[in-house]
Amino acid sequence: MPDKATSLPAGPAVPAVPASRATTASELFQPIGVIHSEHRQSEKTPVQPVFAQQCVGYVELLPEYSAGLAGIEGFSHLYLIYHLHLAPAPKLTVQPFLGDGEYGVFATRFPARPNPLGLSVVELLRREGNRLLVRGVDILDGTPLLDIKPYSARFDHITAERNGWMDMVDDETAMRRGLRGYSMPE
Repeated sequence: MPDKATSLPAGPAVPAVPASRATTASELFQPIGVIHSEHRQSEKTPVQPVFAQQCVGYVELLPEYSAGLAGIEGFSHLYLIYHLHLAPAPKLTVQPFLGDGEYGVFATRFPARPNPLGLSVVELLRREGNRLLVRGVDILDGTPLLDIKPYSARFDHITAERNGWMDMVDDETAMRRGLRGYSMPE
C-alpha cells in the first residue's frame, strides 16, 4: 500500500481550456515597470543572482503602481518576477548553462520555457520614489517587471536536501559557466 504522506492521489485529468476562454500572457499580465541593469547582451549576463552579487541596477515602477511600494524599505531582499521577453522559443528538454547533459526544462532554470517567467532574489539598497536601487541583478536591461514580493527569511528560507543534477557541478565550474563571460568588478 502506498505511503499516504508521499503518494500523489489519483485525480481527474487536467481540463482543457476552451478556446473561447484561452488567454495570452499579455491578457493575463501587464508589466508594472521595467528592470534596468548593466546587462545588454544575454550571452554575457550571469545566469543567477549569486553570480551577479556586485551588479547594481534599479527597478522603475510605472507611476500608477508606486503606492504599492509603501513599507518595502523594511525588507533587505525582494523577489522580482519578470517576463523573459527575449527568451528563445520554448523547449521541453534543454542543456542548462551549468550542466553537461540534457534535462527537462522544469528541472532547470533555463529561459526557454512554455511560460517565460523569470524569478530573481535581489538585495534592496534603497527606494527613491517609484525606483528601487537593487544589487545582485542577473537580468537584462529593459526587462518587463511583472511583480515584486518581499523575501522573508522566516517563511522563505529552506535548506534543500537535494539539488538534483546541480549537485554534480563543482563550485569552480559553476562560477565559470554561471558568469557567462561577465567580468566581476574587483
